[in-house]
Amino acid sequence: MEEISTIKGRILSFLGSEGIKKSDFYQATGLSDSNFKGKNRLSQPGGDMIVKILTAYPNLSADWLIMGKGNMLNVDASSVIRAQRQQESACPVPQDNKEGIPLLPLSAMAGAFTGEASVMEYECERYVIPAFKGADFLIQVKGDSMQPTYYSGDLVACQRVPLSDLFFQWNKTYVLDTVQGPLIKRVRRGSDDDHLLIVSDNADYEPFELSRDQFYGVALVRGLVRLE
Repeated sequence: MEEISTIKGRILSFLGSEGIKKSDFYQATGLSDSNFKGKNRLSQPGGDMIVKILTAYPNLSADWLIMGKGNMLNVDASSVIRAQRQQESACPVPQDNKEGIPLLPLSAMAGAFTGEASVMEYECERYVIPAFKGADFLIQVKGDSMQPTYYSGDLVACQRVPLSDLFFQWNKTYVLDTVQGPLIKRVRRGSDDDHLLIVSDNADYEPFELSRDQFYGVALVRGLVRLE
């Protein structure tokens, strides 16, 4: 990768490489075009702007952004799985084989969260994905509400979180079985302890609150498989 001498230049390189529009970047980070104007405006590491960028894009390497060292992206589970998929190391196994992670339709979500054996009748495929060992199930993303992070057709690996000991990691993506049906959304702090703010990555979708008693099941999204 060509060496880029400024943080601003590296940000623009990241946006271009990942196909992220500037408007989406400003929406995700809370920054604006004025933050990029002026000499060395983004040259100081550890500032609020850098924190906002790294919070919005956790796959972006802090060392690369601040100092230009190493790779642009962290070598996380998602990138490992995409590479593995391209090399056919993430592959379906026969239906009568109980190895691997089951790929479930949204209609099977209730059973997926409880872990009931009846879920098996809904399974269409199971995938062996070493980097997601411990994930309980895979589901396919539908719609565009989580773009540009998750696209329709992506498979997300999920790990069940027991309701009896529910602790949310703010701004992480979860699969939520709710009174409104299954949702794949980010979860943030709500207006009080009894409510949670449900957020889409697509700015066209307004955030909304749900009370904790409206959740039937919760699963943490561990990563994704993007089928090319």
